[in-house]
Amino acid sequence: MYSLAFSILFVSFIILTLIVRFWLASRHIRHVLTHRGAVPAEFAEKIPLAAHQKAADYTVARTKFGLFTLLVNTLVLVGFTLLGGLQWLSIEVFKLTGGGMGYQLALLAAFALISGAIDLPFDYYKQFGLEQRFGFNKMTRGLFFADMAKGVLLGAAIGLPLVWVVLTLMEKSGDLWWFYAWLVWSGFQLLMMVLFPTVIAPLFNKFSPLEDQSLKSRIEGLMKRVGFASKGLFVMDGSKRSAHGNAYFSGFGANKRIVFFDTLLSRLQPQEIEAVLAHELGHFKLKHIIKRIAMMFAISLAFLALLGYLKSQMWFYTGLGVDPLLPPGQRNDAMALLLFMLALPVFTFLFSPLTSIGSRKHEFEADAFAAKHTDARDLVSALVKMYEDNASTLTPDPLHSAFYDSHPPASVRIRHLNAAPA
Repeated sequence: MYSLAFSILFVSFIILTLIVRFWLASRHIRHVLTHRGAVPAEFAEKIPLAAHQKAADYTVARTKFGLFTLLVNTLVLVGFTLLGGLQWLSIEVFKLTGGGMGYQLALLAAFALISGAIDLPFDYYKQFGLEQRFGFNKMTRGLFFADMAKGVLLGAAIGLPLVWVVLTLMEKSGDLWWFYAWLVWSGFQLLMMVLFPTVIAPLFNKFSPLEDQSLKSRIEGLMKRVGFASKGLFVMDGSKRSAHGNAYFSGFGANKRIVFFDTLLSRLQPQEIEAVLAHELGHFKLKHIIKRIAMMFAISLAFLALLGYLKSQMWFYTGLGVDPLLPPGQRNDAMALLLFMLALPVFTFLFSPLTSIGSRKHEFEADAFAAKHTDARDLVSALVKMYEDNASTLTPDPLHSAFYDSHPPASVRIRHLNAAPA
């Protein structure tokens, strides 16, 4: 009875999520197209109509592609769960491995490979179809497949040992395995923050020290004013993959480094680059990064505790189309991980606006920080150029934006900046 009830609940949430996502997308498309014919008044003197219309067309194309991808992903989800895909995969992997830890690791690896193969055509079209059509793709096909191969190898090198540790804890550490697994996961996340700038990111991009001495002096002056210590200023060759531009800082503790996309440096004036960086530094100085990490750790603890309960409930497996029973002495904790990973987004999507509220609050605070330490007009000018260059729509549907966007709409954000004290 519990199994059937959970199946019905799962299907109900899938349908509800689909309805809400399609409704939000249709609102977004209509809203963007309705405002396609004229640049919003506050941007009329800064952004040409052609650029505004390109952003509208790009947004609509991305939204429609997202809907198609959503449909396919939903069918794949149902195929893996209620239609027996994971059950079949489990049986076939068990035949090859005979059970044990080898079976569990092989099951997770096989699922990852199948999922990657399904996603590959969509990733390829997004890069060489959608992004190419709007002039953003700079990536060669060779680089695309090289990145994919590196990603697979890196995922195996990092992911398999981590999963082995978690599965071992699930097997040997009793009812509190989820708490020990959380400690391991949290430590792993912190380690990745340390290793990403110097070990992982250079596998995909080239990072060169910033050579513009005038700009470097300006940025170092900003960092001194706000009390930020960095291991260096670097330029990333983002232009070999995309025309989109950005700046960010990465790393943790003494390993922090500031990174500029080369596309950003080629487009913005020095004072605008300083203002953009001041915004990013605002996230650090206002402890947004620490707050986000703490929130991530708290949520992961809650979810792992939930998984600790669900993994011992037969209805959780059978309600999602899987018989987890193996011969005596064999465990199937890997199946619990897979089912939880597949089912969780179905039940959490409707809470997306809650996370957006906190993120948007942080963006406003970082903008205010930048306006305090640089000229707000420079940040406004930089944002307008970035919105134009990235073909970000200036007229998103407010409700769609509340669900999907971590940043406030352009008009609201710039209105706040223009009202900042001089």
